[in-house]
Amino acid sequence: MSDSSSLKTRLSVFMFLQYFIWGAWYVSMGPYLAVTLKFEGAQIGLAYGAFAIGAMISPFLVGLIADRFFASEKILAVCGLLGGVVLCLIPRCTTFASFYPMLIVYCALYVPTLALGNSLSLTHLTNPKVDFPRVKMLSAVGWIAGLFGLGFIASAESPVQFYLAGGASIVFGLFSLSLPHTPPKKTGANVSLGEILGLDALALLKKPSFAIFILCMFLICIPLYFYFVNLGVYLSELKWTNMLEKTSLAQVSDVIFFLLLPFCLRRFGYKVTIFMGIACWVARYFALGFSADGGATQTALIFAAILLHGACYDFLFIAGQLYVDEEANERIRGAAQGLIAFILWGVGSFVGTLLAGQVLAKHALAKPTAAGLAHDWKAIWLTPAWGALAVLVLFVIFFRNPSRSSAPASGQA
Repeated sequence: MSDSSSLKTRLSVFMFLQYFIWGAWYVSMGPYLAVTLKFEGAQIGLAYGAFAIGAMISPFLVGLIADRFFASEKILAVCGLLGGVVLCLIPRCTTFASFYPMLIVYCALYVPTLALGNSLSLTHLTNPKVDFPRVKMLSAVGWIAGLFGLGFIASAESPVQFYLAGGASIVFGLFSLSLPHTPPKKTGANVSLGEILGLDALALLKKPSFAIFILCMFLICIPLYFYFVNLGVYLSELKWTNMLEKTSLAQVSDVIFFLLLPFCLRRFGYKVTIFMGIACWVARYFALGFSADGGATQTALIFAAILLHGACYDFLFIAGQLYVDEEANERIRGAAQGLIAFILWGVGSFVGTLLAGQVLAKHALAKPTAAGLAHDWKAIWLTPAWGALAVLVLFVIFFRNPSRSSAPASGQA
């Protein structure tokens, strides 16, 4: 096997393990908290918001430590090993007061591996525009494997999910040591707070369309997290069997739409592609809202919402990252990506998960319905549907395509 093939194989395995960990617990945590630990809706929202807190801590860890003092593969190994230990301790935390801080600690260890893994891959791949998408494709496969792995050995309500993810995290940490050496980029250099947070990219907000884009990306995060926080609880109340395997169809859709993304960007440009991404979020929530009425179409509507995931994610967030990459010059490109990551996965995620939990709690029923539902799910799902529709209208009216009409190849996400 050539050095290039060996590198791509190692990076593919790395991506697989990284997303296996995430997939093994993130979707199923909602049913576990709601059914097993009996947490309230607001508490479930806060628990999912722990990932956002990790995303807000991540720039400091990467900017102050990884970029200055230690090789990337060693930071990845330490985060993986420590994260695995923390995950295995989480099932011992059965009250919100103990569970929530422990989950924040874990997320602060895991989230930095996402940016570090992408950066390491792009640094060593000889043709990243071609090779990175192929390597990154294994992340979707890893997520699916994590869901199926848990579904094979336990239910979504079981604490086994954290042991499975913890074991995979330890394997991930050890495997990271096999990655190519990636020394710190800014040894001995002073790094400002603005550089860490991507504030150097604020100059891009002088462009009206870029400012509208950033605003819309932040606003869409608020309805977006209703899906991640509430879907597992909804399907548990509907008593779906093999829930984890069925929801993994979202990642199958992700692979398909990732392959379609370069064509759509070349054919339609950023505005139409991102429009389709936001429109799919609108359609997804209306489908879930009307599924709450029951009837013969309920299952079909839920599956439609799940299968829209690829368009929702790739046409919005991956296309958005490529748009930012094109709009920013080389000097502030890294800062611009840091800024959008901080807004989307940090602040936007925290606000979205918090509101999703509050809406879930607000619409709890005093008495379950005849179908066994403990919440007014139509009201819950239509809340983000109308919110996403408002963002769509704002985007259509005010956003303009960049002056450079050519869209870059996929893979710079």
